Amino acid sequence: MMQAGFFTTDITSSLGMEGPGGYGKRYTESIHDTLKARAAVISDGRERTAIVGIDSLVVRSSEDVREIRSEIEKRTGIKPDAILIAASHTHSGGPYFGMLEEEYEDAPALIKTLIKEHSTIPDPLYCEHMKKQIVTAVCEADRRKVPAVFSSGRGFENSVAFNRRFRMKNGRTYTHPGKGNTDILEPAGSVDPDVGVLSAWDGKGNLLGCIVNYACHGTTGPGGVSADWIYYMEKTICGAMNRDAVVVFLNGACGDVTQVDNLSCCGNQYGEVSARFVGTRVGAEAIKVMAGTEKGELIPVAFKREMLKVRRRKPSAKRVEKALKVVKERLENGQTDKTEWTFAKELLIADYICRTQPEMNVEVQGIQIGPAVYLANPAEFFCGLGLEIKKSSKFPMTFVVELANGCAGYVPDEEAFSPSGGGYETVLTSYSNLEPSAGRKIVDVSLKVARSFNPGTLPETPKIKSTSTLWDYGILGPDLQ
Repeated sequence: MMQAGFFTTDITSSLGMEGPGGYGKRYTESIHDTLKARAAVISDGRERTAIVGIDSLVVRSSEDVREIRSEIEKRTGIKPDAILIAASHTHSGGPYFGMLEEEYEDAPALIKTLIKEHSTIPDPLYCEHMKKQIVTAVCEADRRKVPAVFSSGRGFENSVAFNRRFRMKNGRTYTHPGKGNTDILEPAGSVDPDVGVLSAWDGKGNLLGCIVNYACHGTTGPGGVSADWIYYMEKTICGAMNRDAVVVFLNGACGDVTQVDNLSCCGNQYGEVSARFVGTRVGAEAIKVMAGTEKGELIPVAFKREMLKVRRRKPSAKRVEKALKVVKERLENGQTDKTEWTFAKELLIADYICRTQPEMNVEVQGIQIGPAVYLANPAEFFCGLGLEIKKSSKFPMTFVVELANGCAGYVPDEEAFSPSGGGYETVLTSYSNLEPSAGRKIVDVSLKVARSFNPGTLPETPKIKSTSTLWDYGILGPDLQ
């Protein structure tokens, strides 16, 4: 008999803490809703897997994940390779992004200043709290396991997420060129309308919890600290199905996908109205999936991790020299709020990172639950790359998960780095600096991992024998008088 357990812990940051989501300092002034770490533990009687979604911009580092996995294994026996931790990518989360002071202690004085005083940095105490709350969520979910039946399916929602990159009349590609810009030719990327859902139900037919996968940035910004539109998705699902159910959210490949439709001049695509619209639509589609899929056992549970080394894009000496000049001049003048300054500062930090860590270890993880497979990577992964994985996977349910088990920044496709490419995601920064072939490598390894599993079967609705017997009522009529 399969089992499932779910649990949620509170990871809400405090007022006055830094709020990540940009390249400079921003501090939180209000709290809109509770930030959560939501965990699901699923067992087929032989193996267990733990899947965690956190309301955070990113999963800060692979080292944090290593510590969390080690502690979970010590307390529960769940194997490290079976633990997936992914960020929702809310831009209204807590200070769990960037480099801790000990991670750049050997940097030159200027780099230290640029990181500490002019960039988003994590709060050490909040980072420790985050790790402990993730561990607690998994341990409690494991402790609360009960016999369960499962369903898995996908719905379709194409009215709330849009690619933000566009080919322009000048031959370039721009990110967010402006709503209704007449120089737009066409979108430069894809969207993924799949709402993937895996749900668990107890013996009485009550929803214990579900795992929802959808590709869209968490950038609606309802105000203050917030899970963003994910809050309204959870509220919609729990309101209809079971107020005590846990909704684990795993963001899909949305590195170039947001809620903003640049081809439309309609407003209200930011703020409370937008967050409610996106979350309610995705949540309603998830409900439809759960209502329309057959329940049963989804076996087996299996897992695998692959590590690949990816080179960073090191800036040229000429670009570093130019950036250094801009940074020093603007520091002296106090003009540190301009785009030129921001990306000059970022280039200098990126140069330091590339010199000290010329390669990055990138984890690709696969979690199989019967006919469903979750293929996870630590990047803000372009949507088209995620669709390639889905197209080539042999699983009936393939769910791509980004920003999982670490943080690799934007990973565009190679076309984005071509002469006709461009856009914000291709700029060399401390956050985003992997080689242009990184996306292709992640796709290839993801499919390799998927091929190592044998897909289980989806539960089917019981069939009955066909009959020629007519229903007595059905043959009556017509009566005209």
